[in-house]
Amino acid sequence: MRLSRVIDTSAAVAATRSRTTKVELLAGTLREVAAAEPPSARLVAVVADYLAGTLPQRTVGVSWRGLRDLPEPAPEPSLEVLEVDDALTRLRATTGSGSQASRAAAVRELFGRATQQEQAWLVGLITGELRQGASDGVLLPAVARAADVPEPLVRRAVMLAGFPGPVAAAALLEGAAALEALRLEVGRPLRPMLAGSEPDVASVVDGTREVAVDTKLDGIRLQVHLDRDAQTPVRLFTRSLDEITDRLPEVVETVLALPARTAVLDGEVIALGDDGRPLPFQVTGARTASSADPAALSRSTPVTTFLFDLLHLDGRDLVDEAAVVRWEALAGLAPDLVVDRVVTDRPEVAQEFFADVLARGHEGVVVKDPEAPYAAGRRGAGWVKVKPRRTADLVVLAVEWGSGRRQGWLSNIHLGARDAATGELVMVGKTFKGMTDAILAWQTERFLALETAREGHVVHVRPEQVVEIAYDGVQTSRRYPGGIALRFARVLRYRDDKGPDETDTLASLRDG
Repeated sequence: MRLSRVIDTSAAVAATRSRTTKVELLAGTLREVAAAEPPSARLVAVVADYLAGTLPQRTVGVSWRGLRDLPEPAPEPSLEVLEVDDALTRLRATTGSGSQASRAAAVRELFGRATQQEQAWLVGLITGELRQGASDGVLLPAVARAADVPEPLVRRAVMLAGFPGPVAAAALLEGAAALEALRLEVGRPLRPMLAGSEPDVASVVDGTREVAVDTKLDGIRLQVHLDRDAQTPVRLFTRSLDEITDRLPEVVETVLALPARTAVLDGEVIALGDDGRPLPFQVTGARTASSADPAALSRSTPVTTFLFDLLHLDGRDLVDEAAVVRWEALAGLAPDLVVDRVVTDRPEVAQEFFADVLARGHEGVVVKDPEAPYAAGRRGAGWVKVKPRRTADLVVLAVEWGSGRRQGWLSNIHLGARDAATGELVMVGKTFKGMTDAILAWQTERFLALETAREGHVVHVRPEQVVEIAYDGVQTSRRYPGGIALRFARVLRYRDDKGPDETDTLASLRDG
């Protein structure tokens, strides 16, 4: 299949606000690629990933700066999907001495064969900037429709497989039986279960049922895979399913000490001070943000491992078991690593635990249903987080140069939330509050690297940096396109562990 065919579908999906139309467009292209002769599971998987705006390789070692000076575009489309995938795979594998020049040459070769439309689309794909409205909420129904299989079956398969591409290939070329046969695989990350949110403990613990109240740590979510027969016995994955095993040797050592042959665990790592209180998030984040050389790792602050769920143990999958069954197995496997938890049906006990968690410097609590299965990749009533303030994860759309004491620094940031109906990012406010000098210096360097254009004192940036904002409320506003504005917004931290597609929506801000 020609890349231009995928791009045409992508453009059509982006041009409509109708979810039904988006699903039909995607399903039509997926049926077309599945009918290709000879059948190719790899082709279906790559096309599905491309239609979702994601790279099968995740990253290819080329930044925005490496894509600024492109060759003249080709006059006619000729690129095939799989040859583009091959080229990007070679780019990712290009490392070592002279790799920068080799990657630049490979970029010129690939983009020299691309039309102007293909060049623009490939830049968006590589930089993660494609905004075509084909997230899971649209792509997975399209896969189900194209393959004529139940949508819940597709969703469960993606939960276990982690990524939609291979699931699309199995559904379209092998049918429902292939999806039903899919199982959790140790060493292959699955999507993490997510939590809904409520403003206070009383909203979740009302005395009518027993719940577990877990400490919510402000660290890095970690999925741990242990397989003592594998070449790499321990593998560590972030919530975005990126592998960071080489960055956390002390976690690997902790996991190897567990009395199990195979296991998949869910938890959090966090840097703690000598007094046991959490250090600033940036200290933990520094361990996982990028690969570090051994010398740098040896100088880094160690992280402590906490576990709160067990998904597989010695050949037994536990994702469909009740949470209480998983917790009992976890307590038997790693009693000293389990996060602090209280099980109660009494609101006053939950509130007291919540207050104690905050007093110890942690972020809040997660209230969990003991009977809930592990609903990977989904938010629901099974887990509900409670934090003492309203927060939102938003995307920085632009930044303004500061004045006075902030002269020379990028200061006031423009905040965007996702419109779930269109997939677009819509501005909902600005803030310059909560920024230390260190944050100002960091964000000046960061956003200049993401710059796309300037209008007077405003620097427009690629919408990929996520920031966690605290705010006191939401009010209607004609000033911003989203029709709302955040009251007293202030920066809590920048999030490198989340992408723009994981941020809060206009609807969640309005309802919050």
